[in-house]
Amino acid sequence: MSNPVARVGAAVMVVKDGKILLGHRHPDPEKASSELHGEGTWTLPGGKVDFGDTLLKTVKKEAMEECGIVVDDLEIISIGDEIIPDKHFVTVGFIARKFSGEPKVMEPDEITEWKWFDLDKLPSPLFPPSKKMIENYLEKTLYR
Repeated sequence: MSNPVARVGAAVMVVKDGKILLGHRHPDPEKASSELHGEGTWTLPGGKVDFGDTLLKTVKKEAMEECGIVVDDLEIISIGDEIIPDKHFVTVGFIARKFSGEPKVMEPDEITEWKWFDLDKLPSPLFPPSKKMIENYLEKTLYR
């Protein structure tokens, strides 16, 4: 058995009229496609960084693949560790100051819907890396 390694994830907070975009992960663990057991949670657009891809390429690719939008004017707002017994992810979070397109479900087996939420009226449960990213943004803390 090989030694476990930490993986890198990247996510983006898309803001429109003071609201953020969140997707609802499928409740079936097989369909939710989450190594961090995020089935049934609300999540920001994002995913794992593939070998050879940059963080920015990952965020842009995931936003397009998951919800059909183009994100731009990106800034890092959060770095967080998610450690559970069998996995460790370091997630780098960005905010998109600009985007184009209307969010739509692009991967219905994984994400069942995309909705806009006020930062003070977020749904529950939130996907742990997304929750940490939003909290870091609200508390103006880069890492915790």
